[in-house]
Amino acid sequence: MVKYVLKRIGLAIIVLIGVSLLMYFLINLLPVDFVTNKYGALYQQGDMTEEDFNRLKELFGVDDRSFFGILERYGKWMLNVFKGDLGNSFIYERPVGDVIFEHMGISFGIAFAAYILEILIAIPLGVKAATKQYGVLDYTSNVLTMIGTALPTFFFAAICIQFFYSELNILPAQGLHGNLPVDASGFEVFFDMVWHLIMPVGIMVFLSVGSLMRYTRTNTLEVLNADYIRTARAKGLSERKVIYKHAFRNTMVPLVTLLAGTLPSLFSGAMITEQMFSIEGIGLMAYDALKQGDIPFVMGYNMFLAILTVLGMLIADLMYAVVDPRVKINK
Repeated sequence: MVKYVLKRIGLAIIVLIGVSLLMYFLINLLPVDFVTNKYGALYQQGDMTEEDFNRLKELFGVDDRSFFGILERYGKWMLNVFKGDLGNSFIYERPVGDVIFEHMGISFGIAFAAYILEILIAIPLGVKAATKQYGVLDYTSNVLTMIGTALPTFFFAAICIQFFYSELNILPAQGLHGNLPVDASGFEVFFDMVWHLIMPVGIMVFLSVGSLMRYTRTNTLEVLNADYIRTARAKGLSERKVIYKHAFRNTMVPLVTLLAGTLPSLFSGAMITEQMFSIEGIGLMAYDALKQGDIPFVMGYNMFLAILTVLGMLIADLMYAVVDPRVKINK
């Protein structure tokens, strides 16, 4: 087990270095850099000399876009990363690590709540739809799944804001807190935040629950047609025991791979949802940084997600041995 984990960690380091190199080149080749985005208008109007403009580009490290120029800057960035320094954000003017960890908690809380609700709804519904194939529940869940999968996030969020906020005025649509009194208790602050998150979390759940439900349904149907399930039924076991003790355990094997891939999404933030509801999570921060060419922040954010992705896949490999005793990790 230890040897296997060490081997996977070594391979993960190689993958992360390759990802970081590719990401650094792509970000540096964006059409507009930070200096041009912020000071380009002043330069065009003649309020800034060309010498000052080029000096700013050199200062922010966006002056040389040649292959070797970008490669040289990547080498310096990588050396700083090994020292634990992700650099300072251009637009937030703070260390990248501090900005990420400060705003990551908000996104994690929202994503985690949506993730738990998604599991609690999608997996039981998928199993039930498989056991009642072509029934009312199966058809109803399929229709709702197709609607949720087809709707773009920004479109569905706009509809919800229009209906629940503008028309009915029963749910807030901006930020995490309302106009609370200064002496509000901790419980009042928490309840107010939960009230503000009902709509964004509900939108995330509705749009994502369909794919997990369909995946669970498909895998459950495959397991229910297996020979050992027919043998269990022939032995006189109750249908409930056949489904939830024998079939569901084997259904979990492919679900582990799917669920492990959600680890980076818990911390990445929902860019569109956070933007629609003005929630200052890590997703909104990364979106603004990308638009303005904030290379240090975008690199730090994407490498953070890459590490979580690799970690999620390692956890998935280890979980296979938990949900399926036939899997032995001894390589």
